[in-house]
Amino acid sequence: MKYPSDVSEEQFEKIRSILEACRRKTKPTTINLYEVFCGVLYLLKSGCQWRMIPKDYPKWQTCYAYWQKWSKKREGEEFSALEKVFKKNGWRGACEPWEKRKD
Repeated sequence: MKYPSDVSEEQFEKIRSILEACRRKTKPTTINLYEVFCGVLYLLKSGCQWRMIPKDYPKWQTCYAYWQKWSKKREGEEFSALEKVFKKNGWRGACEPWEKRKD
């Protein structure tokens, strides 16, 4: 973990299958999904622009492309992959309706 927004690799292993389900299985991936996910979390936590993601993460274009896949609701599903991940880990945030948030 390089940044406070990063999750541990053990935490990531619990949610890997949810995130991988969004990807088309045309060819093996060469991208480290853990690093991409941490890059997306960095952006969500810091509120920076995509181009300002630190160079420790994959290219901002890669992080953005995965964020687009993970944040879309699939047909027939109530939540996007990111919302499922946040709910599974008990993380609060923008995906949780205001009325349900606990202080």
